[in-house]
Amino acid sequence: MSFWILALYYLVLGTLAAYGLHRLLLVREYLKREYSRKGVERAAPSPTGRWPVVTVQLPIYNERYVAERLIEAVSRLDYEADRLEIQVLDDSSDDTAEVVRAAVEAQRRRGVDIVHLHRSDRSGYKAGALEAGQKVAKGELLAVFDADFVPPADFLRRTVPHFRDPQIGMVQARWGHLNRNDSLLTRIQAMLLDGHFVIEHAARHTSGCLFNFNGTAGVWRRRTIDEAGGWQHDTLTEDLDLSYRAQLCGWRFHYLSDLVVPAELPIDIDSFKSQQHRWAMGSIQTCRKLLVKVMRAPLSLRAKLEAFVHLTANSTYLLMVLLSLLVFPAMVFRQGDEAWKVLAIDLPLFAAATLALGAFFLVSQREEGGEPSAAAALGRLPALMALGIGLAVNNTRAVVSGWRVRGGVFNRTPKYRSGAAESGAFGVVSSEAPASAAPGAAAGLIAVGLAAPAGLAQIKAYLPRLSSSFATEGFLAFYFALCFTAAIYSEMWLSLPFLWLFLQGYGYVTWLGIASRRERSEHF
Repeated sequence: MSFWILALYYLVLGTLAAYGLHRLLLVREYLKREYSRKGVERAAPSPTGRWPVVTVQLPIYNERYVAERLIEAVSRLDYEADRLEIQVLDDSSDDTAEVVRAAVEAQRRRGVDIVHLHRSDRSGYKAGALEAGQKVAKGELLAVFDADFVPPADFLRRTVPHFRDPQIGMVQARWGHLNRNDSLLTRIQAMLLDGHFVIEHAARHTSGCLFNFNGTAGVWRRRTIDEAGGWQHDTLTEDLDLSYRAQLCGWRFHYLSDLVVPAELPIDIDSFKSQQHRWAMGSIQTCRKLLVKVMRAPLSLRAKLEAFVHLTANSTYLLMVLLSLLVFPAMVFRQGDEAWKVLAIDLPLFAAATLALGAFFLVSQREEGGEPSAAAALGRLPALMALGIGLAVNNTRAVVSGWRVRGGVFNRTPKYRSGAAESGAFGVVSSEAPASAAPGAAAGLIAVGLAAPAGLAQIKAYLPRLSSSFATEGFLAFYFALCFTAAIYSEMWLSLPFLWLFLQGYGYVTWLGIASRRERSEHF
């Protein structure tokens, strides 16, 4: 039994190390290409003749607190008025429809070409709304913004000219963060997203590999969507699905790393876990749907390998749960080994699986400038690692579901206009809360991320269901506390750093869950 447990342990750890080293390869690719062009203005080509007609699509579902801000920001886009159409694709079942209707009417009185398209059902969810809007859209280009995004006024002036190249099918901008500094949870989320947008997207784009539209803050050529088969809703990540189908049809994508569109991060652990569950499940569904087609496509070996890692990356959460169950038995079975043998094998693998990720995110923070100093970013790494490990149970459930089922319920991530005071820094909207919001912030909730400028009544309206993975995470936190104690008692000193990684991971997420539940019981 010890042989098979150790064999499985090293197989899982080795696979995780390989995915970790892949992050270092992305960093290397990024540094090689980005540093050689540092300081060089990457201006878009000037369009010839009149600017193309653009339809801006705003898919909304029950977003009463941010819908008005979005509509106001999009209505201020600097573009030729007679070449711009705005569609508010509203699937709301609450009073968001009234908020949207009033905001749209206010902009129409200003002369903005904006329409409110309200569906009585959510068939196809976001993909269905975008598909319905495209059928009546005027534009040859389609820009998409989610409800919590605040596009800068020059967004179209900086993206549309790239479509002068007839092979460009989509242009993606980088996400920024309105409420990065709300709590430790939002700071860690910002670092996670910065790694994706600063390093991953840039490295894949500049190396000629496939990368994806992120569901918002991007512009599509309408013909590209049509040739790729249109918006489909058999996965929960319709953006990733369409992106790969479009690139397999021969279209090229362009990434603008220096164009930042700020958005709101989830402010509580349950909202964040719900978002991560949807993304993980949808990516695996897309993998199941398209990976074989990608491997058979006339792409370079490098592009195929990168696509394989990209589409299968969330499977590492399942491996992380397996490693959680194997690490202590493996340490017990190797207790009699000499110290140098453990250090020579286990330490490099753990370093590749964990420290490589740390280097990946540190470089992204240095390049993005999100943290005030390298020391501050370094200080956030333990919490980032803990959150990554702590999400393993939640996202493993998503991965298993993704391999088993098609489609599913699109649970949108609730937003509360958190970080509204920072939005004025982007020169887009007023920092004042909407009239519908209640005054006063829930100051006591800042420790767990449940903070919003409109108060408790606003938070309660859209609070997500409590995470169903909480009990399992709590059990694993308790299990690793026992393992850590047993290791000290048995003088298994070399195992302590490895066990501590898992203890702090599951312990941190469990603590966030407990704090969230306590705050809910006290205030709601």
